Amino acid sequence: MTNVDVHQHLWTPSLVAALRSRREPPCLDGWTLYLDGEPPYGLPPADHDIARRAELAAADGLGRALISLSSPIGVEWLPSAEARPLLDAYHEGAAELPEPFGAWAAACVRDIDAKATGQVLDQGFVGLQLPADALVDAAGYARCAPLLELLQERDLPLFIHPGCAPGGSGGPGWWPAMVPYVQQMHAAWFAFRAFGRPRHPRLRVCFALLAGLAPLHGERFAARGDGSAAVDPDVFVETSSYGPRSVEAVVRALGVDAVVQGTDRPYAEPPQHPGYGLGGAAAYAFRVANPRRLLGGGDR
Repeated sequence: MTNVDVHQHLWTPSLVAALRSRREPPCLDGWTLYLDGEPPYGLPPADHDIARRAELAAADGLGRALISLSSPIGVEWLPSAEARPLLDAYHEGAAELPEPFGAWAAACVRDIDAKATGQVLDQGFVGLQLPADALVDAAGYARCAPLLELLQERDLPLFIHPGCAPGGSGGPGWWPAMVPYVQQMHAAWFAFRAFGRPRHPRLRVCFALLAGLAPLHGERFAARGDGSAAVDPDVFVETSSYGPRSVEAVVRALGVDAVVQGTDRPYAEPPQHPGYGLGGAAAYAFRVANPRRLLGGGDR
């Protein structure tokens, strides 16, 4: 049985070269990343050494590690003429990664092109990642509907990942990860319920970082929302950056069948105990059974 990590990041040489070719954010100067409204960030080159990362995946006991584009850098929100070279570079590099890597496709959300996304998916990507800030309201779901319809038609899943957090707040370096990323995921969780699920009844979807712990508001939603406490069997959350207390709380809210393992490597490390203290059955569910249900025919 294959152990799966649904959420890692690995900047391939083609993506690095494309970002270095730019003179405006998002861009790289050497290994220093420049984004609008954020301080320069130095990327450790070893974090994106493909051979080293494959060794780490093997040490973690993974049979599959799924790579995704780092949505906070904002590629998906660029005009299509600027986004396309970066997306092409990401897809080219990701498609060439050796085992045990697979990858999520990415798409421009400013100028939707479902045909181009379909051609990318034809290359064997497991599904499509979109930034959460593109899916936080009815307008976002209307704009992205052609992409989500494409996924539903092909029986491929959607992965919702935090988007960019421009401007920060003048706060510490951890601010984006703890405030806008979490807020985006919280909003995306409820927006999917309100606007996404009615439009796409068969779509499987996975929310990064336990959906910003939005599932823990289920009791309040039952009291103040539509009165329903039903759990959607085709909605999943992944565990990146969270530990046993949060994971156990979400399992209590959604059930063990809704959680899949994601590490967000290299920005976070995998847990020492994949079952998060909930036992071997939970570890098997998070790493094997639930990813298989999420990915369906897309685990290629």
